[in-house]
Amino acid sequence: MALGILEPKDEHVAGTVYVYEQARRNADHFNANTTLKRDASGKIILVPQPSDNPNDPLNWPWWKRDLILATLSLVVVIATTAAPLLAADSVQLALYFKTTFQKAADLTAFHLAGVAVGAVVFVPSARVWGKRHVFLLGALLMCAASAWGGSTHNNRNYTSMVWARVFQGVALAPFESLSNAVVGDLYFVHERGPRMAFVNTAIFGGAFLTPVFVGMIAAHIGWQWSFYLLAIFMGIGFLALFFFVPETAFRRADYLNTDFTAAGQTNIGTSSSPPISLNSDEKQLRSTTASPGTALGPREPYIKRLLVVNGRKSDDSYWKLLLRPFPLYLQPAVFWGCLMQGVIIGWTVMVGVILSLIFLSPPLFFNEEQAGKMYTAAFIGSMMGLVISGIYTELVTKFMIRLNHGKYEPEFRILLVIPTLVFTAIGLYGFGITAANTYKYGWLIPDVFLAFIIASMVMGAIASAQYLLDAYRDIDIEIFTNLIIFKNIFSFILAHYAYTWIFSTGIKHMFVVFASIEVAICVLSVPMYVFGKKNRAFFHKHDILRMVRLR
Repeated sequence: MALGILEPKDEHVAGTVYVYEQARRNADHFNANTTLKRDASGKIILVPQPSDNPNDPLNWPWWKRDLILATLSLVVVIATTAAPLLAADSVQLALYFKTTFQKAADLTAFHLAGVAVGAVVFVPSARVWGKRHVFLLGALLMCAASAWGGSTHNNRNYTSMVWARVFQGVALAPFESLSNAVVGDLYFVHERGPRMAFVNTAIFGGAFLTPVFVGMIAAHIGWQWSFYLLAIFMGIGFLALFFFVPETAFRRADYLNTDFTAAGQTNIGTSSSPPISLNSDEKQLRSTTASPGTALGPREPYIKRLLVVNGRKSDDSYWKLLLRPFPLYLQPAVFWGCLMQGVIIGWTVMVGVILSLIFLSPPLFFNEEQAGKMYTAAFIGSMMGLVISGIYTELVTKFMIRLNHGKYEPEFRILLVIPTLVFTAIGLYGFGITAANTYKYGWLIPDVFLAFIIASMVMGAIASAQYLLDAYRDIDIEIFTNLIIFKNIFSFILAHYAYTWIFSTGIKHMFVVFASIEVAICVLSVPMYVFGKKNRAFFHKHDILRMVRLR
């Protein structure tokens, strides 16, 4: 057992990588691999190994990769505003469409159902033809659906608004489900931590500032303009994607993807491992890395990079890829990730659905603008989550790698659940108690606890996403599809029954139950950490997708 992680019989497991030079020197067969590519310092082995093709995203300069990720993240922030777009206006919309509070909440619920459907449809398309075309299609669809939603202000057609929200959800799906995978496309393992934190904050954190502006928009120029402005900004986002975000998916030779399979790591032994002979892939890796100056193929011109689709990225059938995520729910790590990320996001959706009712009701009697401003705490919480996740993950992971003599285990990422547990317990218990009695606690204290909830959500999402990306890179897109489907179906159920549960059990009791469930889920991270490597080894040998003939 190394640092609490149980070792399988076969130590060479997909996801485990030897990061530092010293670890290589401790290997009996290190001399066979002196030509592996490293970072500029020469101390860190690049995982995965980049090809010699200048069009390989891993060979692009860091500023270009960061520019791509920053542009995509900015568009993601715009797109994800669709989810909480009605958070500050739910009471007003119930009155405007002459319906119940629960029907107003269903406008968020059906939007989330649309995200789940969109993920199922778009993700296999991204797997076959790359991510660029689905990002562009999602941006265009978001423009159209948002303009549609704003137009319902004229005819007061609730059904039309429901369908506009559904298509907004479908349009949002590519940005929620594929943005994390872009980090895996663009960066080496040792570079992913802060970038993953940044992207997840764009996905989950930026949206929490939306109600602040939506409340002001509704109060001054009408709620329909929140839809129209989203359509306008998403049009600008489409142009940004088209000109500055090229295709990041790249068909790299399998032997270079050393974070994909254990086979790519059998040439990276420890001092206790017996000498082994190089297989054909390893010999090819040696011959390839021995001549790093040799470029394979010309650099693509900028005009060609503007193509919406530039060839297949997988030879698999679209329909086979469409079905691939569903058997993966039987994989314990994937199910843990769904619980870790999806459940806490569900609680935040529940808060968003009921928050306007809490603040617009007596004794506070806030208007839409004042209720919207309460989400400033949510935005602050998302920034807290980003900073804590970025600093904590990097410091703890590097510390654990040193303790483990230069060997990186993806399970080190799970340690971010420790601050997640602390923040989620404080946030959910505290919010439930104080929001149920605003006569006593006023508006500020529950708002502070809301910041803790959002911070814990960002940390939990980053912890699960980082672990699954590093441990299961070969199926990362399918796994993120699983996360999106689970999260949105779970959130749909919560939003659909939100007011029924509140009126029957009360806010305090409901959030105490939610908090207790979340604490139990965080505790499940202990066996996930201890048995994670064994789980990786087992499912590498017993591939679920091969068993059901989907690989």
